[in-house]
Amino acid sequence: MHGPASSGWLLVALCAATGVYCLLRMRSGVEEQRSAAGGEALMGFGMAAMAVPAAVFTPPPWVWPGYAVVFGAAGLRALWAARSGRHHLHHLVGAAAMVYMAVAMAGSPAHAHAHGTSGTPVLTGALLLYFTGYVLLAGVRLIPVVAVAGGGAGVPPVPAPGGGPGAGGGPGAGGRAATGWGDRPELARACRLSMAIGMLAMLLPL
Repeated sequence: MHGPASSGWLLVALCAATGVYCLLRMRSGVEEQRSAAGGEALMGFGMAAMAVPAAVFTPPPWVWPGYAVVFGAAGLRALWAARSGRHHLHHLVGAAAMVYMAVAMAGSPAHAHAHGTSGTPVLTGALLLYFTGYVLLAGVRLIPVVAVAGGGAGVPPVPAPGGGPGAGGGPGAGGRAATGWGDRPELARACRLSMAIGMLAMLLPL
C-alpha cells in the first residue's frame, strides 16, 4: 500500500483535501447532503492517514484493528441508509474496501507493507474492477455537469436550497452564487471521483 514517498504524499494531499471539502459540505442546508458528506469526510481523512509513507511513520499494531472497527461501523450505517437511497451502496463498498485494507495490513509482516504482498487477489481484483468502473462512469457524468455549471446562453440558474432563483433579491442573489459549497453537485461528484481514484491507488499495490 505504501509506495514511493513522493507518490505517497501526493495521495495523502489528495485525500486530505477531499476530506476538508467534505467537512465544508456538512454546512449544507440539505440533510441528505450533510449525512453523505460526514461519511465521505471520514473516508477521506482515513485514506489520507493510511497513505502516509511507511518510511515516515509506521503505525502501531492496534491501529489496523481500530480502522476495521471504525469503517465496519461506517459500512453498517451506509447499509442502513441504503434503504432510502442506492447511492449509499457506494459508501458501503468504500467502507468495505477500507476494512479489507486494514485487515490485510494487520495480518501482514512489516516488510509486506512496502511490497504489496498482503492482499487477497480475488478480493483486490473485484474492488479494483468496481472502483475503475466508478471512476470512468463518474468522470463521464461529471463532464456535462461542469459544462452547465460554467453557464452560457439559455442556461437557467441553479436555485438556492430553500428558495427560488430570485431568493434574496437583486442580481447575483439567486442562481449559482446563492448555492452553498455543500450544494454544488459538480463539486460533490468531483469529491467522490477523487476518493475513488485514491482508492485505486491504494488497492493496486495489494
